[in-house]
Amino acid sequence: MSFDLNNLNLIDVLSERHIKLRKITENLWNENNDINLSHSEWSIMTRIYKKQPTIAYVSRNVEISRQATHKFIKQLASKGLVEISDAKINKKEKNIHLTELGVSCYEKKEALKADLERKIADNIGSEQLQLLEDILKSDWGL
Repeated sequence: MSFDLNNLNLIDVLSERHIKLRKITENLWNENNDINLSHSEWSIMTRIYKKQPTIAYVSRNVEISRQATHKFIKQLASKGLVEISDAKINKKEKNIHLTELGVSCYEKKEALKADLERKIADNIGSEQLQLLEDILKSDWGL
């Protein structure tokens, strides 16, 4: 049975849709790939795709505790998705970047999400989807 969104306010509807979309994309990925990844691991990979930030930067920019971030980074490294190296300027800091496998996985997941967006556009219309995206990206003054 589907959850009724009609009686929810904006914040709760956004939250419910986010949870549903996140679960769909995670399940699609995990059902079709040998490397299972959690939402937290994907969040970290998103922060480092095409960059080489420090681990401290990643820790400050994900909604996960610093200790959990370090644990997830170690898990990603053990799966061969990220590499950690000494920062060139400050040897106490560590940089992190995606390996070739990590980039490949990230780009496959982006393709899954693009396909899901196409399905949403097929149901609500591409103009409506673009309007929704524009509204969500706009400055809400908060």
